[in-house]
Amino acid sequence: MSETERGVALVTGASSGIGLVTAQALRRDGYRVFGTSRKPMPDTADGITMLICDVIDDASVQSVVEEVLSRAGRIDLLVNNAGLGLIGGAEESSVAQVQALFDVNLFGVIRMTNAVLPSMRRRGKGRIINIGSVLGFIPAPYAAYYSAAKHAIEGYSESLDHEVRAFNIRVSVIEPAFVRTVFDQNGIKPDSMLNEYDRARADVDALFRDVMPKADLPAVVADVVVKAATDARPRRRYTAGKAAKQISLLRRFAPADIFDKSLRKQFRLPV
Repeated sequence: MSETERGVALVTGASSGIGLVTAQALRRDGYRVFGTSRKPMPDTADGITMLICDVIDDASVQSVVEEVLSRAGRIDLLVNNAGLGLIGGAEESSVAQVQALFDVNLFGVIRMTNAVLPSMRRRGKGRIINIGSVLGFIPAPYAAYYSAAKHAIEGYSESLDHEVRAFNIRVSVIEPAFVRTVFDQNGIKPDSMLNEYDRARADVDALFRDVMPKADLPAVVADVVVKAATDARPRRRYTAGKAAKQISLLRRFAPADIFDKSLRKQFRLPV
């Protein structure tokens, strides 16, 4: 399949991890792929064109979208992947730090989406895929703000999907569980650490260190992105990986008190 048969894809945060592997998977599936990173990067050996974009900057977002439209003439698929993690007690982050996190994880998605929608509406076609998380539908002790941003992505994406379906544009969320590189490479620490949370924070940090070596590879998420991008009748939500599917089923069908105890046990909190 030639690179024009599938269409043109734009993937944010494509310098490493889920973004890079997703860009590569889409390229193999026949898309012409543009990836973004905050710093200059050479095009990849497998044909991904890398462009500079900072999703917290309106001008940068508009510029990269215009660049892709200038080079390729259209954008058929936007994958909003750029994001940050934050591990710590909710009380340990200043409002300014939380605003900075949301500026990337939520408002960055909104900026990119608003920038591509006009061209998609004109063509009467498009797909927007947002990389969410199981933390978008379950609570996450010591990741409250990351979880809150992912919860917001869920509501935003589903609402937007209803709005743009009339233009033959569909919006989906991908919901992975633990994936290597998400927290350990893109995580930040609270800016107001409190001694009272030292023990619990250390336990959660240890949990992530234990889980990450056994976590899903980014390719698991990338494969689901390709499926969501090419499904004739796309779903609004796709879990990615065995653990994510199990968590989703448990959240839907387990009694609330059982789910609560299971989650606290998972996060090494007193039951």
